[in-house]
Amino acid sequence: MVENFAKLHIMDHPLIQHKITMLRMKDTNTKDFRQLVNEIALLIGYEATRDLPVEDIEIETPLMKTVGKKCPKQVCLTPILRAGLGMVDAMLELIPAAKVGHIGLYRDPKTFEPVEYYCKLPPDVAERTVIVLDPMLATGGSASAAISFLKQRGVSKIKMVNIIGVPKGVETVLEAHPDVDIYLGALDERLNDHAYILPGLGDAGDRLFGTL
Repeated sequence: MVENFAKLHIMDHPLIQHKITMLRMKDTNTKDFRQLVNEIALLIGYEATRDLPVEDIEIETPLMKTVGKKCPKQVCLTPILRAGLGMVDAMLELIPAAKVGHIGLYRDPKTFEPVEYYCKLPPDVAERTVIVLDPMLATGGSASAAISFLKQRGVSKIKMVNIIGVPKGVETVLEAHPDVDIYLGALDERLNDHAYILPGLGDAGDRLFGTL
């Protein structure tokens, strides 16, 4: 069992819970599903970036000089393909100067283990706070593998943002990476025999891109 559940942050904001409820509904169409993912990612992303480092900067208002705060341009957003792409635009609204990397993984249908097929990251990724994006945290295998790929490239500051997860996925990630903070919109009950989240919302990638 994972002991460091202080690294798990479950959002209890009423707007997030309302939008997740709409996201779960089987009759939600592709357009609305995509918009809801964007809105939820924006709200969770706000919380996930709460502790970004800031530096003092001197500015001049119309009335006087003062000292304000500035976030250094040191963030890399990294969606896990393909469903993570649905969260990128929202995060770029919050952090327009962020760079964007991509990690492509698919889950072997027999073993449920992650298989890498693509990884493209900024050359200075090791100097950045990396925010990994994926709507679903199911078995945790893909998320844990993606984080391992980042650490192999020298990244030391990593956060994970998901819309829905289950205890199994959280445990898998935190057992392998106890230094990573996980931000969840909702913690669901369990996985079914096909490693889908219950009650969940179905396949997030298919619903985002209309490939049902």
